[in-house]
Amino acid sequence: MEIAPEVRDDLHRRLRRIEGQVRGIQAMLEEERECRDVVTQIAAATKALEQVGFRMLASGLTHCLQDPAKSAREGYPIEEVERMFLKLA
Repeated sequence: MEIAPEVRDDLHRRLRRIEGQVRGIQAMLEEERECRDVVTQIAAATKALEQVGFRMLASGLTHCLQDPAKSAREGYPIEEVERMFLKLA
């Protein structure tokens, strides 16, 4: 599935931010911070990671819809992309 270069760059930025969030969560655990604060940060990182997946699939789906036959030949028929989307939902 083809992903536009600008989308790929955005995904990398988002993932680096999430990586920082996860390091922050690790630090919070080491500092024995309040459980509710840690859980809040875990929820934020989880949501951000889901958004990366949805952004990637939305870009790929756009590509697939532009040329469904080509996408199917490349191993990404619309049904497969839909299944991947539903895994995130």
